[in-house]
Order: sequence, then C-alpha cells, then structure tokens
Amino acid sequence: MEPECGLAISARKVDYLKFILKTGGTVRTTEIASAFNVDPSTITKTLAEMSAAGYIKHVPYHGVSLTDSGKIHAEFLVKRHRILSLMLVRNGLTTQEACREASRFESLVSKDAIDRICHFMGHPRQGVCGEITHDEGCLTGYQMVSAPS
Repeated sequence: MEPECGLAISARKVDYLKFILKTGGTVRTTEIASAFNVDPSTITKTLAEMSAAGYIKHVPYHGVSLTDSGKIHAEFLVKRHRILSLMLVRNGLTTQEACREASRFESLVSKDAIDRICHFMGHPRQGVCGEITHDEGCLTGYQMVSAPS
C-alpha cells in the first residue's frame, strides 16, 4: 500500500498511525483511547476500518500493530509532518508554531508535493521534530542528494 498521494485517510487515522508507529510494537486499544481522549468503542470501530484497509493488524482484546504497508505509510506521514514543520521554521515560525500549523493542514498535502518540497529543501536529514528519513522510493522523479560526509 504505497502512499500514492498521502491523502487516502482521515486526519484522525493519520494520528493513530503515527501513534502506533511511535510506540514501536503492539498497542492496546485502551492506550490509544487514553492518548487521544476518546471512547474505546470509537477507537475499536476506527481500528476495524484501518485493519480492513490493510494499515494495521487488529486482534480484539490484544491490540494493534502496523502491517508492513501500514509502517511504510506511517513513516511517510511522520516525514510529511517533519518536512512541513521544517519548511515553516525556515520561513520564520517558531518550532512550536511550525509544529502546530503543520498539524492543522498536513493531511491536505500530497506525497508528490512533499517530494517536491523535500527536493527543493535539499533532502534534509533533521527536522524540528526529529530525524527525517528518506527511502529509495520516496523521491519519485527526483534525484536524491547525498548527505554531506
């Protein structure tokens, strides 16, 4: 499941995918509900939709983990946030302002746009929120610039 345009899922599901990625393993439904201050039954319904879409493996009463394609997509979502935040900092916003603003609109920015912004910025390795990773397929149509030695 390639994040073709990065617009395939809702902002809430994006948040859940990034949260599951951040935990690095299996996450219980109650942990997600608590982290986002929502009812566990709401989480269960949303996780079932995400499981049906192939992003996660959901075992009721045990928790969820990312599928291989879910991990790839979640990593892109993190990269998208970090690229946009960095772009905003480079244009005068504080780190906190940039992170907050990027969170408000990032779900509207396509993978192609992120690839172009990343290319224009010289494929940065460090964002304001953490490391920015670049995989082989993330720069469709663009030559990857090597990191300085």
